[in-house]
Amino acid sequence: MQAQYPAHWEADVVLADGGTAHVRPIRPADADRLRAFYSRLSDESIYFRFFGPRPRLSDKEVAWFTTVDYVDRVALIATIGAEMVAVIRYDRIEPGEAEVAFLVEDAHQGRGVASVLLEHLAATARERGIGRFVADVLPANMKMMGVLRQAGYTGESSFADGVVRMTLDLTPTETSAEVTASREHRAEARSIARLLTPGSVAVIGASREPGGVGQAVLRNLLAADFTGPVYPVHREVRAVAGVRAYPSVSAIDDDVDLAVVAVPAESVADVVKECAEKGVHGLVVVSSGFGETGEAGRGRQDELARIARSYGLRVVGPNCLGIANTDPAVRLNATLAATVPGRGRVGFFSQSGALGTALLQRVAQRGMGISSFVSAGNRADVSGNDLLQYWEEDAATEVILLYLESLGNPRKFTRLARRISRSKPIVVVKSGGTPAGHSARELRLPDSAISSLFEQAGLIRVDDLIQLFDVGQLLAYQPLPAGPRVGLVTNSDALGLLAADACVAAGLSPRPPANLGATAGAAEFGEALAGQLASSDVDAAVVIYMPPIPGAGEEVAAELLRVSEGSGKPVLATFEGHLGMHPALWAGAVPSRGSIPSYAAPEEAVRALAHVVRYATWRARPVTPPPELDVDTGRARDLVVRALTPPPADDGAPVEVDAAELLSCYGLDVWPAEVVRSPDEAAEAAGRLGWPVVLKVADPDASRRAGTVRLGLGNPDAVRHAYTEFAGRLGEGTELAVQRMAPQPAVPTVVGVVEDQAFGPVVSFGLGEVTARLLLDQGFRPAPLTGEDAAALVRSVRAAPLLFGEYGYPPVAVAALEELLVRVGRLAGDLPELARLDLDQVLVGESGVIVLGARATVRTPPGPRLDGGPRRLA
Repeated sequence: MQAQYPAHWEADVVLADGGTAHVRPIRPADADRLRAFYSRLSDESIYFRFFGPRPRLSDKEVAWFTTVDYVDRVALIATIGAEMVAVIRYDRIEPGEAEVAFLVEDAHQGRGVASVLLEHLAATARERGIGRFVADVLPANMKMMGVLRQAGYTGESSFADGVVRMTLDLTPTETSAEVTASREHRAEARSIARLLTPGSVAVIGASREPGGVGQAVLRNLLAADFTGPVYPVHREVRAVAGVRAYPSVSAIDDDVDLAVVAVPAESVADVVKECAEKGVHGLVVVSSGFGETGEAGRGRQDELARIARSYGLRVVGPNCLGIANTDPAVRLNATLAATVPGRGRVGFFSQSGALGTALLQRVAQRGMGISSFVSAGNRADVSGNDLLQYWEEDAATEVILLYLESLGNPRKFTRLARRISRSKPIVVVKSGGTPAGHSARELRLPDSAISSLFEQAGLIRVDDLIQLFDVGQLLAYQPLPAGPRVGLVTNSDALGLLAADACVAAGLSPRPPANLGATAGAAEFGEALAGQLASSDVDAAVVIYMPPIPGAGEEVAAELLRVSEGSGKPVLATFEGHLGMHPALWAGAVPSRGSIPSYAAPEEAVRALAHVVRYATWRARPVTPPPELDVDTGRARDLVVRALTPPPADDGAPVEVDAAELLSCYGLDVWPAEVVRSPDEAAEAAGRLGWPVVLKVADPDASRRAGTVRLGLGNPDAVRHAYTEFAGRLGEGTELAVQRMAPQPAVPTVVGVVEDQAFGPVVSFGLGEVTARLLLDQGFRPAPLTGEDAAALVRSVRAAPLLFGEYGYPPVAVAALEELLVRVGRLAGDLPELARLDLDQVLVGESGVIVLGARATVRTPPGPRLDGGPRRLA
């Protein structure tokens, strides 16, 4: 019987040049595929692999290479379409060590195939208990030595008998993680660059019928004056919109870089295969009839993604609006929208095809401009994560706007956002729920948790599309504020007061408005604004100009631009009630850096400014790694292994583990407690633990109900009486526990960890007071945590002032609480088997923290954590 391998050993990957391949373990059925692969290899490649000539593989060798046990012998292959283009394998030579070798078809060398295969094989080897790879390499085989040396693992090499022996320690390191992330970034950025900068475009399904989807895209491409050739494809007509048509993609004489597909959903799979044979780099599928229509459509959508990726193509869509690039060297409008904004500094991603046209119109109406635009539709392949990778590299994009309806890989999204937001602001609208048809994992965390995780990553999350553009135009044209202090200049007392009130409500610090009066002109406005910007007490200025006579604002606008130039402080305006980039406030012939954004009302300007102030504050914080901790991860892992041995009957079901012992591995102690079963046992336990004591219901879930705790019991009689009372009220079978009374005063808090299938391990924090629990006043952060993350998590809950000596509570040891959170985050990050951890309660006193109770469950994970391990398209 053929051995089986875990499903997560298969993956679609993006190669260094932006193409894709499929990685999977080899199977006996690959015998003919291996022979064909071998026949295409050069003599040099064969010599480097086998240290001598070998014109062909014997049937015995083919059987040996294709039949493995997926434990001591594992081989992975990379396929593009139906053909194998590379293979990598290990053979265990002793416990913990295996010999590794790989071979890449000459035509595909230099594409990063070997590097990504090595990542996947190393992860596979670690799962099978192998910690070292050794490889014997000929000195002239510089490519193989380069792949091994550049993987980021700790390695060494020696030379003997004409062969270089290289040894790699497969323990993941900070360097190996950085190498993987860097390669992922470059590959995914290039894959999107190939879509947005095509040299030629084919429109498949471009008919002559007015209102047809294909014809609309074709006409928009032509109207935008795309700089390359455009090829309509229609099986029956000779020309569409006056452009020569071709019966198929393969009939086009020249190369085709991008294909826009507008054929019925049932025909798309055949079109993908035809495009792959033609050598097309990417597809934009505007056709509907996929996941949004139900199970049958979902099947077509999955098949579309599978076929496209297997042939090396990236896909935007299906059911999407299309893509656009305003670069004068490209001028691409491969969308269904006739109106695309002009050149600008904003990259815009929208999952919604239906909303896309309206969104582009709104951007154009505001005069903002975009660098590029992508509507992903059902997002079968290309996602917002891919666009983030591209826009991070794109010099023409300074601000990123995202309209998201779902998140395919949220942990990767927040990882990328946290890095990119340090240099380029990201503004996001995340709608509730996930539309039918989207390729996305279910989010189990509440929406408040999503906001917390976005905040930690530096994302600016706004409530609606109006705010998305309000914030975007401020970021695109004005500098970041240094703080929350706002200077107000106005010619309306009422509007100035409204602006001041809005500042206070938004958490900003306004100065008293400078009301210039209704007759103020350019000179008065310029002098007042200059004074505000020159003040060390002002970080940003809002100018409110409502002219008494329509059309009198040209001189005022010119003076505002002159005064604000070079100030280094952002200036916003409510200028004649205009929404967007008022032409009079442009810094140049078109809106450019220094242009002053205008808002319809002062409150909207202030609201946008408040979002940007919070972002600027986050960005100014230093980046620090998680602190070094003295922990015993090995002992913790042994505890988990013992708890899961033998595996539970229901594979993946959670199993209880000794939470106190687990926490002790990370330097955290649980306040001792003893379960008792009689009044006398309770009194004896109290004597051992020390007076005064607490008697409580042992079950953590039941203990959250009122009346399940008796505090401050100071003698044996009091303990016996409390026990008898509990037994009479709750029943003789109820387990009770005795615990020494913790020092007072103290603030009760609750700390938890949950392994979310989308975000991975997430640490939660809240106060243990009944009111805080009822109001779900919790903060969330993905593990592991830095010290800054822990501090922000503590302060993220509304009841946090109770920890800092407000409302009659004494100030407590917040630093000790933050250290506890960091240690819990480290535990969660180290142990993918941890399903849930509850520390309830954690008392925070004046000198430290006490964990009163803890409960933990573990389970066998179905595979590696999302966004963990080797690169893969998810």
